[in-house]
Amino acid sequence: MNVRALQLIDRWLGVPLCFVLTVVRVIFGRRPPVCFLPPRRILFVKLAEQGSTVLASLALRRAVEIAGRENVYFITLDDNRFILDLLGIIPEQNVITVSFKNLSGIVLGGLSAIRRLRELKLDAAVDMEFFSRGSAALAFLSSARSRAGFHPFFGAGPYRGDLMTHRLLYNSHIHTSQTFLTLVEAVLRDPAILPALDLPPPTAMDEPEPFVPLPGEVAEVREILCREADANPLLILINPNASDLLPLRRWPNDRYLALARRLVAKYPEIYVAITGAPAEAEAAAELVRQVASDRCFSLAGKTTLRQLLVLYTLSEVLVTNDSGPAHFATLTPVRVVTLFGPETPALFAARTPRNTVLWAGIVCSPCVNAYNNRQSPCLNNLCMQAITVDQVFAEVCRALEVES
Repeated sequence: MNVRALQLIDRWLGVPLCFVLTVVRVIFGRRPPVCFLPPRRILFVKLAEQGSTVLASLALRRAVEIAGRENVYFITLDDNRFILDLLGIIPEQNVITVSFKNLSGIVLGGLSAIRRLRELKLDAAVDMEFFSRGSAALAFLSSARSRAGFHPFFGAGPYRGDLMTHRLLYNSHIHTSQTFLTLVEAVLRDPAILPALDLPPPTAMDEPEPFVPLPGEVAEVREILCREADANPLLILINPNASDLLPLRRWPNDRYLALARRLVAKYPEIYVAITGAPAEAEAAAELVRQVASDRCFSLAGKTTLRQLLVLYTLSEVLVTNDSGPAHFATLTPVRVVTLFGPETPALFAARTPRNTVLWAGIVCSPCVNAYNNRQSPCLNNLCMQAITVDQVFAEVCRALEVES
């Protein structure tokens, strides 16, 4: 099942579901949440987007401080659990997954997950999906006594019923990592005073714990590189794809072609590798063919996600659209050049000094946000086309010079 189908399900089934659950809540009463004691068991609801899950590190660590590592749980789609296991902030057995390959998998997996959540007797649920209906329903059905999430006061956001006990206004002026932390802090407050929250957002960069390859993993990745290049090449990685959630985030492919050609021409010792998922292997191979250099090759579909992170530890620079790899890279020493367009880096950029953001900031950008469920009517991503090859090339060269 693709992301667009998931969005349609959330809209057409999620709205009536949230309405019905709100009626149930009204009829059977609204038990006051426990607000004078810290929650003993905390659930995070974050169904999609691995990159955003990296941004949740600060919130997860705060929950661990409050309830203890063994008492923090996370429910997500099965494709998203990899990054949680990699972060290692909560135990692997505390990650509950739901399949989204088809509608029956979502329904049956969701019912099974709800049954397990109710058995946990949770004190608090933190809904990190902004205005998703499915996540709001899961938070309510988990039977957590306190539920923190965003509420569309006066229509300031899509309808998702009235299922939260701790209702907050979404603030589009603070970074997403700070937003997630705010949700955790909210469950410690008296819901009667919310949405007012006298909490200054943290100003420091919040970098997750660094990824450390296991013994033998570096050798595995070097063996993969040996098939394409030297065992120990100086590598620039290019990730020309973007998630299915928002194809508008893609920089034009001909720009990546021009960038790769300029890099191999300028640096005779550098290799350029194209990365991507297995479904992108054919497009990556075509890009390599057009570059027409024996120092440009494709690794799309040839590594696992974990091997991809090992690859980052062996590389100098990563050039990527605004997508998961930009955030995965914050777990490694690689320098990143991230290209933004339909979303704003002020909210979603990876929070590390090793990340350089390029964003044209034209008048129609950003066009997607939490209020429109991150969808856009745009058919021509001028915001990405406004980023020139010269700009990206200059930043990559600068990053290489910093490394040297």
